Amino acid sequence: MYAGGIMRYDSIVRGFEGVSDDHDILMRKYLLPGDLFATRVPHEITTVLGSCVAVCLWDPVLRAGGMNHFMLPAYAGNGEPSNRYGDIAVRNLVMRMDSLGSRRGSLKAKVYGGGNVLCTPTRAGLDLVGLKNIAMAREVLSTEGVEIVSEKVGQMHGRKLRFNTHTGALNVELINSICDRK
Repeated sequence: MYAGGIMRYDSIVRGFEGVSDDHDILMRKYLLPGDLFATRVPHEITTVLGSCVAVCLWDPVLRAGGMNHFMLPAYAGNGEPSNRYGDIAVRNLVMRMDSLGSRRGSLKAKVYGGGNVLCTPTRAGLDLVGLKNIAMAREVLSTEGVEIVSEKVGQMHGRKLRFNTHTGALNVELINSICDRK
């Protein structure tokens, strides 16, 4: 079931139905933690997540999409505000989609990541960073009026995402955590 630390559990995660997928014409973009990218030009955006969270936004009317990859739930005022923080990254992605011509009512969101990849035991009163990241993504999307159509969050593994900005298709591969190697 596992090959090289990666397990495919959905070849294509749906949520944006009725669209074909042609990977031959896509430009490619890889996101590092703290990155954000959105475009009307067909792209495949790839990232790898552990406790980080990625939000994918797709506008089926414009056939445009984008993704962010954030590490921490909220900017606390120390250092430079950036897309490393969920409260900033999710709002910035929504605003970027607005600047491409999207309307909030058309946007569809997918939320992925927030895994407990270090196998930290959960105890009462201890909030794991992945869980906080998930909560922040949900909160900001709700505040911004964007519908979440799909999410695979939490659990004890990482994820590799490949998001097609033209069709909204999302390919997800599970990555073994250190818990699986013990």
